[in-house]
Amino acid sequence: MGLLGAIVEHPEDLYALVKLKMASDRIKKQIPAEPHWGFSYTMLQKVSRSFALVIQQLGPELRNAVCIFYLVLRALDTVEDDTSIPSDIKVPILESFHHHIYERDWHFSCGAKDYKVLMDKFHYVSTAFLELGASYQEAIEDITKRMGAGMAKFICKEVETINDYDEYCHYVAGLVGLGLSKLFHASGLEELAPDSLSNSMGLFLQKTNIIRDYLEDINEIPKSRMFWPREIWSKYASKLEDLKYEENSTKAVQCLNDMVTNALMHAEDCLQYLFALKDLAIFQFCAIPQIMAIGTLALCYNNVEVFRGVVKMRRGLTARVIDQTRSMSDVYGAFFEFSSLLKSKIDDNDPNASLTRHRVEAIQKACISSGLLNKRGYHMYESRLQYNSVLVIMVACKDIFYSI
Repeated sequence: MGLLGAIVEHPEDLYALVKLKMASDRIKKQIPAEPHWGFSYTMLQKVSRSFALVIQQLGPELRNAVCIFYLVLRALDTVEDDTSIPSDIKVPILESFHHHIYERDWHFSCGAKDYKVLMDKFHYVSTAFLELGASYQEAIEDITKRMGAGMAKFICKEVETINDYDEYCHYVAGLVGLGLSKLFHASGLEELAPDSLSNSMGLFLQKTNIIRDYLEDINEIPKSRMFWPREIWSKYASKLEDLKYEENSTKAVQCLNDMVTNALMHAEDCLQYLFALKDLAIFQFCAIPQIMAIGTLALCYNNVEVFRGVVKMRRGLTARVIDQTRSMSDVYGAFFEFSSLLKSKIDDNDPNASLTRHRVEAIQKACISSGLLNKRGYHMYESRLQYNSVLVIMVACKDIFYSI
């Protein structure tokens, strides 16, 4: 369904989409003049448009640090993701990457499209990094070093057990959570969060991505790299790639539900982390991706389309999450609604139905017991507005949405 068709079905998304488009246009006009900062913020928009939007809510000093932190780790991830690089070349680069961020002229050609541009012109990122405060530099170097070492470890190691899965997700995402907590603390705006909570913030996002990206990852050329743990998928198939075939749909969905149930264990930690934040801009920066994660898990759960194509929240709903996330009551409301949607899809015949229901109800209990639950009504599927949406779209939208 095209964007205009989606708005016809969900006219309540229109206002938020207009605001999101206007915000996106403002960001494009606010690119810094200095070449290295201009490149960094332009590249941020290219490799993660949604992240570029939420990062703009941060103050200038912290925004610069988070921007460079993201690009450094995005570059590191590009090296890891490029399956054409032989292991004997890739591993030393991953292990030494934290040194290269101090080298103004270092670059390494790999990746594709915008990621290749990032790697070819990485010297701009290094130049910007060297202008950050010492405490920001130290935090970024520390996380880059630990992440590179962890990625190198898993180049030659399969994700066999659930412990392996958690360890891998810690290296590639939990450490991002720890690093962001360090940057928030270095800014003087937040207390340093416990590592366990910071780690869960990263794992919740990473596991959601791993679940959602099954088909893209399994079809990766020249060879696939998958991070679904054998301990889970071997209960449902003899080979992980078998799950994408239609004749295995029942087992595939059961495996998917097992993976989603595993991811849900981190949700309560995420709520606890968000509740402790003091600065509004940092809160919004952290909360929006977590809401997107619980919403994506709700869509993926019991959904065979994960093995057929891309499953993600519609753009209008994403725009509403960005626009309406202002307080913990909004977070509790979103988590409650999306977990309720997931709960409604639980099939009692699913092997993990009881555990899934238990984890969903624990999330709902945390939302209710907070005393701050505010049900916003995101309407994942059905629109409840009755005005002439087609007329509104023709008058208010015209063609501005085609670039969203």
